[in-house]
Amino acid sequence: MVPRALVFNVAFYLNTIVQVLLWSPVLLLPRRFIWKPVHSWATVTHWLLRTICGTRVEIRHPERIPTGPAIVAPKHQSTWETYTLADLLNDPVFVFKRELVWIPIFGWYVAKARMIPVQRGARAIALASVTIRAHEEIRADDGRQIIMFPEGTRRAVGAEPAYKYGVVHLYEELGVPCVPVALNAGVYWPRRSLRIRPGKIIMEFLEPIPPGLDKDVFTKRLQTSIETATARLVAEANAALGEKPAPGPKAP
Repeated sequence: MVPRALVFNVAFYLNTIVQVLLWSPVLLLPRRFIWKPVHSWATVTHWLLRTICGTRVEIRHPERIPTGPAIVAPKHQSTWETYTLADLLNDPVFVFKRELVWIPIFGWYVAKARMIPVQRGARAIALASVTIRAHEEIRADDGRQIIMFPEGTRRAVGAEPAYKYGVVHLYEELGVPCVPVALNAGVYWPRRSLRIRPGKIIMEFLEPIPPGLDKDVFTKRLQTSIETATARLVAEANAALGEKPAPGPKAP
């Protein structure tokens, strides 16, 4: 019997290719139309995840999802939260690795959506470039939501937190609220793995952090908020799966 996760992964990439090609005419339209293919892609992907793998989704505190200028700082454990956040927010802009722009056709969508590429390795130059673009996008149209993963890349469930300075710098520079986001996606769809487990992935939008706090106060509040809530959601997932909770890092 073919594992369900393998079937899903094949369907996921086929869906991505079909959606990218099917919606390609929007690349000729104004930028606001770019979110139609994103919502379509995310909707079908969630359906595939639920139908093939038995993996459902719950969004907690959707009333905290920002609609105007804000920084969104999510925990990053899986592929799942990337397309889910793009679907939930009304005009998001991801800070992402520059190499994605080079993917044929998909990179055109990224450019059309005016995402912010970052060159890893050139830290000072990259941060300055991201800051300039973030200033532009946060004030564009009715104000966009800047999505920056505080740890920069996906982290395994239970791994020691490794928060970067980038989100702190943007918080100081932009003067807008920051909405932390906790989740347990890595329990069901681990990074660098084809394994996907049935159950319920939970994403929780946490209390927004107001602008203007001292950077050290902000850093501690952000990490404590995300890590405490994420530990709770992971424990909830482990309990639902009938597993003993693995020892994880403590929030600062």
